[in-house]
Order: sequence, then structure tokens, then C-alpha cells
Amino acid sequence: MTTEYNQRSNFVFAPPADNPAAWQASLETFRDALERDFPGAFLEANTSGLRDFPVLDFEIEVAPDVHLTGTSAMPTVDYAYISVIEATPDEAAAFAVWLRDSYVPSPASVRFMSSFVMENGDEMPWRLPATGDTTDIAALMREHLAAAGAE
Repeated sequence: MTTEYNQRSNFVFAPPADNPAAWQASLETFRDALERDFPGAFLEANTSGLRDFPVLDFEIEVAPDVHLTGTSAMPTVDYAYISVIEATPDEAAAFAVWLRDSYVPSPASVRFMSSFVMENGDEMPWRLPATGDTTDIAALMREHLAAAGAE
């Protein structure tokens, strides 16, 4: 019998540390991509309470009946991050595959980490593979969580 893995965490996605401008991203291009690929997306521009710069809050349906909420911050070309909030590895993987394959210019330019792992003292991001489907990426995210004792 298979038990559904439902550990939830906030997952953060960012460009490589050695090339922070790799995404050449902006809130406008991110908003446009969300509107194009996720019809009915809820998008709201806000100001970060922590750093006082513009952010884009979003809620999207990444798969039938699978909704994710998140926030993106891209105040300069060399600083970007996107977080999804309280997501399972499967939910975060669906977003990660879209981000890698449909938004960022290079599939090898995405790092990720989770709040659960950071709370347990590990602040080393993992690299998202340049290939692999949502099943492969979800397995990697489960491995990421397990490395910090989530299982």
C-alpha cells in the first residue's frame, strides 16, 4: 500500500549564485508568463514588508484542482526569487517544471530550497535538474526534505 507523501513546505526558486542575472527576469515578464500559461491566475502587485520593494503575489492552478500560491520578487536583473507557499513536493514540482521549461531562459539555471530544510539548519540550495518530468522533480524535492529529517 502506498502512503501519500504530503509534507508541506515553502519552496524558493532562484537563479544560480554564480550568475544571479541568468534569468534576466522582471515582474512584468513573470506576470505575462503567468497570464499566458495559467488562465484565471490571480495576480496582485504588492510591496515586500521585509525589503520594501515590489513583489507579485500569485495564485495559479498548476494542474487540475491543484492550486498554488506564491510570491515573486525581481527588483533588479541580478536579484530574483520566486516562492511557493505551503506546497507538497508534487505541487512544487509542477511549478518547478513550468518555471524551468517555460519561463527561465536556460533549464540549467534554477536552484531551490525549502523553508523546512532551512529551519533545520541547512541553507544550501539544491540544483533543479535541466531535464526530468514532474515525477522526477517531486522525487528530488522529497529527497531534499528527507535530508533534513522531514520523513
